[in-house]
Amino acid sequence: MIETPIERITEYHAHVYYNAETKSAAADLRAAIEERFGGLRMGRWHDRPVGPHPCWSYQIAFDPDRFGSLVPWLALNRGSLVIFVHPTTGDAIADHTRHALWLGRQVELNLDALSG
Repeated sequence: MIETPIERITEYHAHVYYNAETKSAAADLRAAIEERFGGLRMGRWHDRPVGPHPCWSYQIAFDPDRFGSLVPWLALNRGSLVIFVHPTTGDAIADHTRHALWLGRQVELNLDALSG
C-alpha cells in the first residue's frame, strides 16, 4: 500500500451535484451551508458538466480543519443530493479516485479532463 501523508492535503473540495429538478434543493442546501459555516469558499453554479464532473454542480472549498464539522453535517443534511468530496494533495487523479468520498450514490467521473 502506498502511503500519502495527510500533510499533503492543502484543502478539500465538496461538489454538490444537482439537475434541473433538484436545483432548488441544492440552493436550499447552499443557503444553509453559508448560514451555518463561515470561511468556506463557495464556487459558481455550473448548470452543465464541468471538468471531471458529469453532473451540474457547485463546489465548496474548505481547509482541512473544517472537514470534521462540515462533511458529517453534509452527510446528514444533503437530502437526496449526491456530494463528491475529495482532498487536494497535488495528485489530481488520486484525489478524484482513491482519496475520494461519496455522499450518496457514486457517479462515474470524466477522468480524462484531469490529464494534460
